[in-house]
Amino acid sequence: MKRIAWDTLKVFIIFIACTFLFYFGLRAMHEEYENFHRYDPPEGPAVKVFQQEQRFIDRLNLFFQLGE
Repeated sequence: MKRIAWDTLKVFIIFIACTFLFYFGLRAMHEEYENFHRYDPPEGPAVKVFQQEQRFIDRLNLFFQLGE
């Protein structure tokens, strides 16, 4: 009976240790990606792709034609 209790305690301790390791690993990754700025202006020879030169009526007509 003593052997079963000792094995259960070892499994419980390993489970708790792995849970803490997983939790703190996720927190570290979250802090790393929270400081990452995805929407900074581009650097280097960036080219603007979208230029809005259409009138509102033309855009509305296209909207109704495409059925969006």
